[in-house]
Amino acid sequence: MTVKAFREYFSSELKSAYPAMEIQTFFQRLAEAYLGMTRIEVTLNPDKKLTKSEENRLQMALKRLLQHEPLQYILGETEFYGLPFLVNSDVLIPRPETEELVDWVLSDLKKKAISAESDINTKRPKILDIGTGSGCIAISLAKKLEKAQVFGLDFSEKALETAKKNALLSEVSVAFLQQDILKCESLPQQYDVIISNPPYVRALEKVELQPNVLNHEPASALFVADDDALVFYRKIAALGMQNLVKGGCLYFEINEYLEAETRDLVAGFGYKEIILRNDIFGKARMLKATKP
Repeated sequence: MTVKAFREYFSSELKSAYPAMEIQTFFQRLAEAYLGMTRIEVTLNPDKKLTKSEENRLQMALKRLLQHEPLQYILGETEFYGLPFLVNSDVLIPRPETEELVDWVLSDLKKKAISAESDINTKRPKILDIGTGSGCIAISLAKKLEKAQVFGLDFSEKALETAKKNALLSEVSVAFLQQDILKCESLPQQYDVIISNPPYVRALEKVELQPNVLNHEPASALFVADDDALVFYRKIAALGMQNLVKGGCLYFEINEYLEAETRDLVAGFGYKEIILRNDIFGKARMLKATKP
């Protein structure tokens, strides 16, 4: 079969499940990964014959797409903050919105570094990423902050295996710790920054999720009970009051529907200068709080 013939077949098979533009993106990403062909090369060489191996790989990818498996899992990789990340069903796929949380931390630390009045150790700040998953937050911060001591914590051994591979891929040093944060009485040391994108999707919100997320991404990294949706925020905020240095900051990605509740919870622990921010889509998705 030729590239053109398979592309037409590919589009026909997927047209009832995905928008046309998304199908085109799928095919191009697969052509790059499996055929080594750029978009222009696909256009200029439509009659290129696929080998049996190439056709089999494309067929398998098509089958997985028909089951709404995320393309990132099919390819086994994605990009976050300009860095490559290995991903699989043990970790969440990094989202563009989370890059904004990384930006916020980097911007604040840069300001503190040039502020003579800052109490935070800006020469070698200690940063803890709770619920690190693929390591995307911790690794991105470590890449941009060469002097920082960065730690990533997760309960999942398999997720940490992926995170460690990603740290090697980006050639950064991150100390990964396996710990169930909800069972944690204290953290190993004091930190200048604690950052987390914990599970926050309530069961009642599952109807808003696409099948590729609902059926394929790890539920333990996504969902919380309707009657205790802020369980992770409560625990992390409490630990932050113990393990953040004075003037240290807590950064959260949050549920857009629970911004007021999350702000009030954090305030109840005694944090000051609580700031909420919208993401690129105008949704309240980030919170920063400072330990007095």
